[in-house]
Amino acid sequence: MTMLASKLDRNEVVQVYTGKAAVYDIWGTRTEARARERALERAQLRDGEAVLEVAVGTGLMFEKIVAANPAGRNVGIDLTPAMLERAQARMTRTAAKNYELRVGDAYRLDFPGAQFDLLVNNYMFDLLPEADFPRVLQEFRRVLKPSGRLVLINMTRPAHWYDGFWEWVYRVSPTTLAGCRGVVLSDALRANGFQNLQREYVSQLGFPSEIITARV
Repeated sequence: MTMLASKLDRNEVVQVYTGKAAVYDIWGTRTEARARERALERAQLRDGEAVLEVAVGTGLMFEKIVAANPAGRNVGIDLTPAMLERAQARMTRTAAKNYELRVGDAYRLDFPGAQFDLLVNNYMFDLLPEADFPRVLQEFRRVLKPSGRLVLINMTRPAHWYDGFWEWVYRVSPTTLAGCRGVVLSDALRANGFQNLQREYVSQLGFPSEIITARV
């Protein structure tokens, strides 16, 4: 399936998300909450696991991961310090202690190999150039344990005409959507060694998301 080209480079992504950090939760709640909730269900997180969330953002999903994994290891990274500050403020309001938040780059994950049972990544590949998908997916594979699980959520190509509005917005003004455009990850995942793929389409306020679960 043909995908639109990414329009923002890495520096522009950080700049855009720095500007949107204060209001991101409004957008995330209204258009992405349903997909996040469903993805967490499909992650089948078991207490005591080692979990990494890449592109943790303001911590909308990370808070729930930590709550469900009190005996485990929970790490969240993001490229944008302003988003991490929001995530840290969110976690500070909880009683949780078993987590770590830090600046990190999906292209070069600062972890040894085979460290995590579960890797979660939400709304990041829809910012990246398609040519970079293999590099990032190989990093994900590297840090996952054998038979480790991957859960991805991204804006995807609309399955219905009435879900096409946001793709039109991206064509007109990419920064309005913070650089997100519709992507489809299944082929890239298979080409980079992931197995047992399952894909689910979720729409909220006409914003189309795909949830993909896979194993190493």
